[in-house]
Amino acid sequence: MNTLIRNGKVVTATQTLAADVLIEGEVIKEVRAGIPANSAAKVIDAAGMYVLPGGIDCHTHLDMPFGGTTSADDFLTGTRAAAFGGTTTIVDFAIQPRGTRMRDALDTWWKKAEGKACIDYGLHIIVTDLGACGLEDMDELVDEGVASFKLFMAYPNVLMVDDATIFKTLSQTAKNGALICMHAENGSVIDVIVARALAEGKTAPVYHALTRPPRAEAEAVHRAIALAEIAGAPVYIVHLSSEDALNEVREARDRGVPAFAETCPQYLLLSIEELERPNFEGAKYVFTPPLRPKHHLPKLWEGLQQDHLQVVSTDHCPFCFADQKILGKNDFTKIPNGGPGIENRLQLMFHYGVNKGQLSLNRFVELTSTTPARIFGMYPRKGEIAAGSDADLVIWDPNALYTISAATHHMRVDYSMFEGYEVTGNARTVLSRGEVIVDAGQFLGKPGRGNYLKRTARGGAWK
Repeated sequence: MNTLIRNGKVVTATQTLAADVLIEGEVIKEVRAGIPANSAAKVIDAAGMYVLPGGIDCHTHLDMPFGGTTSADDFLTGTRAAAFGGTTTIVDFAIQPRGTRMRDALDTWWKKAEGKACIDYGLHIIVTDLGACGLEDMDELVDEGVASFKLFMAYPNVLMVDDATIFKTLSQTAKNGALICMHAENGSVIDVIVARALAEGKTAPVYHALTRPPRAEAEAVHRAIALAEIAGAPVYIVHLSSEDALNEVREARDRGVPAFAETCPQYLLLSIEELERPNFEGAKYVFTPPLRPKHHLPKLWEGLQQDHLQVVSTDHCPFCFADQKILGKNDFTKIPNGGPGIENRLQLMFHYGVNKGQLSLNRFVELTSTTPARIFGMYPRKGEIAAGSDADLVIWDPNALYTISAATHHMRVDYSMFEGYEVTGNARTVLSRGEVIVDAGQFLGKPGRGNYLKRTARGGAWK
């Protein structure tokens, strides 16, 4: 069935214009003013609304094992919550257990998503072990549409890999065109600091942040970029949290190095003070990298404004406070790392970015949809409003008032990191491949309708 969205203001990364959008099946057929109402069987009136490309969250952890438990949202609840917030595509992380093939991780995460994903999804592979044939595995996975891999410089003996492994993978992606995503913290040094803190009886949640100093992040970012330069490959720094780390990315980009970085709403809006909340409430804000002192926050906003940071993702990895975060009651190292955010990203970035004058409307779209699509091999199928692109669209009400709360959100977790935040601007209607899946606060989609996205490795297209 054809659908026509009329009377709205179309907003892309490059322009804002009064135009109608004609959808034929799953894709956009035409974008222009004055498309006749009889062009489609279904007409949606978007008067007074923005028509945005669907949000793309390229950093989520659904149904992920961690610290003896599993993240609270699976592919059903997580993607449904994403849809309510205007996100129509995610890229999740499939973990390669040590001693196994990377392909096994892809198969495992396909099974996790099968019959559950409500929106389209891609997968990064977390590399923990190259073994005897890991580099060849990477090439095979690129053929399967895995255009990115993630490595950890933190969590020794669990996820962390050494510099040689990082360099080998970077060298391989220099050939096959994929992108390496780096969790950049000096895990070995952090482990020493953590051991000292525990020996001194410092077990409260705030010590999670105090034992992971900004310089440990900055050093690892510097090293990751240096290794990428030696390998002749691009690199993408995930969840950048500090001014120190930002300075490393900026310096590299100023030299013309293809280094990219994302940050997250929590690092733009919250500070280390959250971890000092009484009654163990600070555990709700334990994730890695940790929250930083307040002076880092405006620096990260400046990074978004000046394109030193290119993407805003969530690192959505929720653990319920009552029965999961509590595992670290007497030892902050046992608090499952992660927080919920997949539903609120666009609301927060629109309110605190666009409404507060920190981001233009077009830059908002660029950070939350178009650039993620470009970097991670989905553009122009995703992240754009143009003929031939998937009809992933959000009819956004810029005047809608909304209070963020665990009592009303759709994530399967018993708290919100942004409890009580009042925002202006929210998704009214959300379409995924031409199908209305959310309208006026009601979910109309079906579990399992989301497709796996075969993403394209960029090769020499980096700039």
